[in-house]
Amino acid sequence: MINRKLRPLLRARKVFDIEIAALRRVRDQQGKPFLKAVELILDCLRRRGKIVVSGIGKSGLIGQKISSTLTSTGATSIVLNATDALHGDLGMINDGDLIILLSNSGESEELLRILPMLKRFDAKIISLLGRAHSTLGRHSDVILGAHVTQEACPHNLAPTASTTAMLALGDALAMVVLEARGFRREDFAKFHPGGSLGQALLMRAEDLMRTGARFALVTPDITVQEALRAMSKARSGCVAVRGGNGKLAGIFTHGDFARHYAANHEIGRIQIKAVMTRKPVTIRREALAAEALQVLQKHLIDDLVVLDEKKRPVGLIDSQDLTRFRLV
Repeated sequence: MINRKLRPLLRARKVFDIEIAALRRVRDQQGKPFLKAVELILDCLRRRGKIVVSGIGKSGLIGQKISSTLTSTGATSIVLNATDALHGDLGMINDGDLIILLSNSGESEELLRILPMLKRFDAKIISLLGRAHSTLGRHSDVILGAHVTQEACPHNLAPTASTTAMLALGDALAMVVLEARGFRREDFAKFHPGGSLGQALLMRAEDLMRTGARFALVTPDITVQEALRAMSKARSGCVAVRGGNGKLAGIFTHGDFARHYAANHEIGRIQIKAVMTRKPVTIRREALAAEALQVLQKHLIDDLVVLDEKKRPVGLIDSQDLTRFRLV
């Protein structure tokens, strides 16, 4: 007998299973119409048109997210409220625009009421539909199938799997269009200048790194004790070791000291070159801040030495500084 305390968890997993199955089903429905939809969107954007998205209820909320994703990736998009459209908001549509309609049934009353007015514009209509053989389907230039066999709702009523499927379909459109337009990280940063995302995309490693007195840089022949003094003076968790050729020879951290001290209490007298890490993780000074953050997280390290084009150490990125720069 199933433990009653586990039933909510089992039910939650069932919801995931239903929605995952719905996503697979909708993925497999895509084919030539999807390619046509991408072509129409690209053509609209090339002609400086915009993408007008509209839906009702939960589909309308998904439409808002799709429109937001398109706009944030450089594809100008607006949301049209189907009810307000009958009272003047149709004025936001121009010939040459592209219209995306979302409806599970394809018979949403509000959308059907504005459909005759939409057809008066020289604007193509792409519909994301749960039922292709519907009124909206008959009046669309392209139909993207979003049919699911079952909602995650136990009564098969509340839009759940169907809205998840539409959301993923919209994301697929946006990402394919993004790649087709050659949209880059730098372009993305222009639309996200604020917050951690904008910071991570706009800043580079050289903007984050500690330099000068805050960067402990030593030679291989100094002792561990001297290296610890250099760390303390720089208020840093490590020293970078520079070889005779000016290139990075290694790194030594407080963690390294603690590990070696446990085995040898006389480590302070040993030259740093005997205990340093000779091939530490590094990053180029021109690398994006997002890359630096990814490297720190991937390797589970706190300090990252920054190198110039000749592999000479020029600074240090300390994970503690990421908060100051609002990157985490």
